[in-house]
Amino acid sequence: MAEYPRIRRVGLSGLLVQFGEEMSEPANRAAIALRAAVEAQDWPEVRETSTSLVSTFISADLVAAAPEALTEKLHALLATQNWYSAPLPAGRTLWEIPTLYGTDEAPQLEEAAEAAGVSAKTAIAELSAARVRVLTIGFAPGQPYTGELPPHWNIPRQQALTRSVPAGALVVAIRQLIIFTNASPTGWRHVGQTAFRTFRPDSDAPIALSPGDEMCFPSVSAAEYTRIKAADTSGNGGAQRSVLA
Repeated sequence: MAEYPRIRRVGLSGLLVQFGEEMSEPANRAAIALRAAVEAQDWPEVRETSTSLVSTFISADLVAAAPEALTEKLHALLATQNWYSAPLPAGRTLWEIPTLYGTDEAPQLEEAAEAAGVSAKTAIAELSAARVRVLTIGFAPGQPYTGELPPHWNIPRQQALTRSVPAGALVVAIRQLIIFTNASPTGWRHVGQTAFRTFRPDSDAPIALSPGDEMCFPSVSAAEYTRIKAADTSGNGGAQRSVLA
């Protein structure tokens, strides 16, 4: 990673700090930690910040504020520590989201398990036990890309799209899990179904998740999933949440 971190100018919109070319846990950690550090600096020229899988974007008016000055500030901040091993920000949320695996609700569990080289029963046990990080938010409002799963879950996307999976679908590919915000076509395999809503437009906090949050997906029965879905009005889908130190 010697050539990283790398600071790039994004037109007149801001600066992008890249920590790698492809997804890795240290690069994602660095992007999330740097974003929190920039927010803490409260630099007047910074309008907002965001992260992708391995980058931090600092939005700033580069007409009114000299990009060289902001770049110098970022270089100084980057020199303060090894961001690839930086602690993640405090105050993140752990979500434990009840999930129905397989059945007609999530019909590609066995196919995904076979691609991962495990039985369907083992797949449920592994995915239920996994604790994954929200790596980034994208594709649809509030939609999380989470990971990483163990290496044998580095299964490819499908060659053909599934025509549609419903909101709350838990899908898997390339060592990552996604909960879909809306009904949508996808090349990822539909292995679980939740009643969790990642985007809540009528809420004071419409985006439920943030990069750095952690998630797990404990298995529940079809009857329990049906009960949760019928009773839930919050969008949490029966999830338990706790604050991470």
